[in-house]
Amino acid sequence: MKRTPLTLAILFLTLTASSTASSQNTRSQTQPPPVVSPEVHADRSVTFRFRAPNVKEVAVSIEGSSKPLPMQKDDQGVWSVTSDPLAPDYYGYSFTADGVGLFDPSNHSIKPNFLYRASEMHVPGPASLSWEIGAVPHGEIHHHFYKSGVVGDDRGFFVYTPPGYDPRGNQRYPVLYLLHGFSDDASAWTAVGRANVILDNLIAQGNAKPMLIVMPLGYGEPKVLEPHSGVFHDPVITQRNFDKFREALLSEVIPQVESAYLVKKDRNARAIAGLSMGGSESLLTGLNTLNQFAWIGAFSSGGISPEFDKDFPALDSKSNQQIRLLWIACGTDDHLIDLNRNFRNWLASKGIKHADIETPGAHTWMVWRRNLTEFAPLLFR
Repeated sequence: MKRTPLTLAILFLTLTASSTASSQNTRSQTQPPPVVSPEVHADRSVTFRFRAPNVKEVAVSIEGSSKPLPMQKDDQGVWSVTSDPLAPDYYGYSFTADGVGLFDPSNHSIKPNFLYRASEMHVPGPASLSWEIGAVPHGEIHHHFYKSGVVGDDRGFFVYTPPGYDPRGNQRYPVLYLLHGFSDDASAWTAVGRANVILDNLIAQGNAKPMLIVMPLGYGEPKVLEPHSGVFHDPVITQRNFDKFREALLSEVIPQVESAYLVKKDRNARAIAGLSMGGSESLLTGLNTLNQFAWIGAFSSGGISPEFDKDFPALDSKSNQQIRLLWIACGTDDHLIDLNRNFRNWLASKGIKHADIETPGAHTWMVWRRNLTEFAPLLFR
């Protein structure tokens, strides 16, 4: 039979389609279906899954939980476990497989961190929660880069401008300098802490004054991020980290912000607050430069020396004339609770007015989001 070019073309396409279908069918038989993890259920429990047929033991650690949850393997080599119902929030979590810490390979959402990155999940809650995105006007986040002459590296800082901010306008705003904790990067308060969402909601509700938030990189000595740096154990490197950070903030970051943005430049329109290492930095910077800051907040402060008289030599009851707010918060299950209580007792012994805030929770972002939600409405009143 004579075959025309059209006949040959049809035959080729038929054979190709048959071959492709056969190949796809073979792959579907050899490749397992994708793993869904995490799976958040209607009751707010969460199922975690991890495919590892050759691993002997797997567990999942969830931020805020005291113990890892052991996982069980099915006949397809998929490990899984379902948690108890969780409070609505954002949670970091990670797997441990035969002693090795791992991200969840089925989840694209990662918490940024220099040393302790983890997967992240969202357990949704009602719109009344400050960190849930609502139908309100939203501010903007700006990322700046510069060469630090103080620290000697290239670094950046983030700036949140509130809804309605117009760089061509005349309105000037107060500023909150918001500091991250040890191992975090400068994006932590927005990428993990949801600070921009929290302020969007508080401002829309009329519960917080419109303000800028400046979030700088919190390391005055970058070597503290190296293994075995001795930070918080070696007083020399710890002090250098704090001192150089303060110098960079005062001489580099604040002048750049006040040059580039419509902000008020007096101390009564300037606040500083932070978590963990950043909490100590907010105290060491704010309380030792009261000519710069009138509003000071510290969330779960860590790394500060217990020699408070040495670190705050000029503080006494006369300082109350300059301090508009000194807000000291810590979770009752935090390993730093004793240090924070001792500091508050020391402040009381000096006659320095301050707010003592203790909340349920450990050293977690769930505590710090709530701290910011309570602290921000008190500012610039």
